[in-house]
Amino acid sequence: MNDQSRASVDAGLALAAFNSDGLLPAVIQQWDTGEVLMLGWMDREALRRTLTEGRVTFWSRSRQEYWRKGDTSGHGQYVKSAALDCDADTLLLRVDQVGAACHTGTHTCFDGRGIDAATGTRPAAPAEVVN
Repeated sequence: MNDQSRASVDAGLALAAFNSDGLLPAVIQQWDTGEVLMLGWMDREALRRTLTEGRVTFWSRSRQEYWRKGDTSGHGQYVKSAALDCDADTLLLRVDQVGAACHTGTHTCFDGRGIDAATGTRPAAPAEVVN
């Protein structure tokens, strides 16, 4: 890694606003389709590894250890881009997902669990005001 890349990673780490547990939620999205695949958690080290290695690394809150999607399943996530939201407290990672993203074996963690919700309708655009 060159000095410019290292500086860029350091800048990203400095911007990230980790919660009181030292964690940052990471939304994982398929880079070419926009499909939301999963949500994971990262601490500063997991984020550093993700930004420097090009493979997504998470912090497991239940096991208290780092893990990379695909290390045991072969279903890896390869980083295409990373962005913090406007408050820098949520990360969006656009990835090339190989195989299933969900530990249940489904492509996305959001398969098959739709819940009923009222749907809204966008209000009509207000009439243009002419002075």
